[in-house]
Amino acid sequence: MSGILVGVDGSDHSHRALSWAMHEAAYHHVPLRVITVHPSSARPSTQVYWNVPDLPDRSFDPEHVRLALQDFVENLAKDSGDAPAEITVSVIRGDPAEELIKAARDADLLVVGSRGSGVFAKLLIGSVSSKVTHHAAVPVVVVPAA
Repeated sequence: MSGILVGVDGSDHSHRALSWAMHEAAYHHVPLRVITVHPSSARPSTQVYWNVPDLPDRSFDPEHVRLALQDFVENLAKDSGDAPAEITVSVIRGDPAEELIKAARDADLLVVGSRGSGVFAKLLIGSVSSKVTHHAAVPVVVVPAA
């Protein structure tokens, strides 16, 4: 699918990226794909020594997350009055940067916020933003903080 792909994680930076991407998609009359990536289950530190499998993450419900994201996107589109004709919302599980890079293969443009919801909030650019700018096969826009 050509068009614009935007990664969101619930942070203020990703909300700004979503607003920017929504405006651009509407302006250029291209589809917008909104993706959130839930990190894979944590591995215990003992994985290194005893090959213990991933811990199950029973708190993650992808359909619940998708519905919440869909609602957020629809409200933003309605409030901005600047919505593209086609918007799709996806929830993926895996490494956020790797999954965004993979999903962007079919896009014309990948949009991310400058930082996400990670623990290093004072960084100028987050690890996901940095990785996608270096490895994505399509142009990447990193939307800065306000």
